Amino acid sequence: MDPHPRARPQALSNESLTIGELSARSGVAPSALRYYERLGLIRAGRTSGNQRRYDRAELRRVAFIRIAQQVGVALDEIADALASLPDNRTPTRADWGRLSALWRTRLEERIALLEELRDDLSECIGCGCLSMQRCQLYNAGDRLAAEGSGPRLLMRRAGRRVTRD
Repeated sequence: MDPHPRARPQALSNESLTIGELSARSGVAPSALRYYERLGLIRAGRTSGNQRRYDRAELRRVAFIRIAQQVGVALDEIADALASLPDNRTPTRADWGRLSALWRTRLEERIALLEELRDDLSECIGCGCLSMQRCQLYNAGDRLAAEGSGPRLLMRRAGRRVTRD
């Protein structure tokens, strides 16, 4: 069984786009489009000269991929989501609603982290020390070093689970 069913060539339509046209319309570099194709996220037909041609419906799939990536969804998860669609069709608004609901928690965590960064970075710079090793405001005595590396305090306040190294 083919692990990437969308990787099979598709019939060309009169509405097909070159890789340059798809790139220009989607805002995605041709190299990324070729990568998406290798992963089976999008598919292209081929001309008699072996040039890629994409159906216009692939624009919606590329948009879906880009938005999911912006939310923080990994490409393998996006591939699974797209593969869950009947006959590997282009996602509809209802599909996006169903699939994005699965990613909502991740998005909310990311928003909380960004808000925490926005608020705390200006406060930290305001104290003037610019050092988490010497900071008397957030990390007196470098107590966070005992917990391991990474932005421990920030992640804890943003509600994310922090694991010990």
